[in-house]
Amino acid sequence: MAINSITFDISPEVTGYGVNGIYLIISGLKNSDTDSQFEQHRDETINRLLEELTFDTIQQDPFLKGYRDLHSIVGFSNRNFPAAPETLLENLIRYRKMVHVNLLVDIYNLVSVQTRLAFGAHDLAHVTGNIHLKPMMGDEGFWPLGSPEPKKVRPGGYSYIDDANDIICMLDSRQVEKTKVTEETRDCFYIIQGNANIPIESLHKGVDLLIDLTQKYCGGEVQILYPADFSF
Repeated sequence: MAINSITFDISPEVTGYGVNGIYLIISGLKNSDTDSQFEQHRDETINRLLEELTFDTIQQDPFLKGYRDLHSIVGFSNRNFPAAPETLLENLIRYRKMVHVNLLVDIYNLVSVQTRLAFGAHDLAHVTGNIHLKPMMGDEGFWPLGSPEPKKVRPGGYSYIDDANDIICMLDSRQVEKTKVTEETRDCFYIIQGNANIPIESLHKGVDLLIDLTQKYCGGEVQILYPADFSF
């Protein structure tokens, strides 16, 4: 399937939970392990964040609370399924640095801790067909990132699911082995997800930061999948 023919859709049930987001493809990327100029930018940004970041501010942050409320609505434990930006921020406090993966992943993780939005990137070479954000039925394939084997899922909640019925991201919390970004990744599907507490202007800011940093260090061309009327 050609990249420009891939589609993305959200079920009404999931939008009813308060999930909102912007979804796009960046193609023709040049990923690498890291970049010295980005490392300097990352470290300066993290040092500024750490000046005011505490576990109390994480608990009180309205954007992060929105993810907890969302998980409660769909019946998933926040202890077992913390939103990705909350996990990243807590790890910043614990380790005083951001865990390094590769340049593309480090870029969107940095934007996530700045904006409190839930980001994900998925290698389109390993996505089957189109992508759908919908409740889980319990029969989906799910191999969590870093797990030695696939896991069973239960009905409910919501996940990003491709046409092979494989989960590529569960909630705003768990990504997977199937579509993980490596240094060989050239084309990515990006998730920029919020919740009922996050205004559309904050999503726009996150997208702008993501595109600016990604194109600066990795190049690429942007194609918006959803919403259709979004421009950057």
